[in-house]
Amino acid sequence: MKKFYVWVWCFALISACNSKPEEEPQNDTASAAATPQAAEFADAKYVDIGKNSLAAMSGADLDAWGNIFADNAKYYWNNGDSLVGKAAIAAYWKQRRTDIIDSITFFNDIWLAVKVNQPQQPMQTPGVWLLGWYQVRTKYKTGKTMGQWIHTDYHFDANDKVDEVVQYLDRAPINAATAK
Repeated sequence: MKKFYVWVWCFALISACNSKPEEEPQNDTASAAATPQAAEFADAKYVDIGKNSLAAMSGADLDAWGNIFADNAKYYWNNGDSLVGKAAIAAYWKQRRTDIIDSITFFNDIWLAVKVNQPQQPMQTPGVWLLGWYQVRTKYKTGKTMGQWIHTDYHFDANDKVDEVVQYLDRAPINAATAK
């Protein structure tokens, strides 16, 4: 079911990027140029931010990893759990990376930076979103390992800080690898 929601989100986003504006009269080209698409590709600098954050997490540099967040950031998981505030997000991941995770590696990453000008649904946040898909291989302090695909959506505020994260993953292999 989780994968279904990921595909629905991706399809909606791609559809928005590919949608064509209504035909404008031939003599009104200035107003047609001023009307933005519902969504468009965003600056590639956001892809670099995403890649650098994963490298920092992999290298256990949680201070560098946490620098991407706004003070009021919200971090959501697909199972309904969440964290609110940069301090809470940093504390959670520092504790997890220090006490639970021995090593973590990200690979086969795919990134898409999108600027949502007109949300398709009332609950959607306009602005720049970075969509990241990647495989993760994690070794836990239990000696067990876990691997899976993860999808993460990052929303950026006006200062290019992440103010919202939605992460889609499967908790079952994580729970199995962390069980004592």
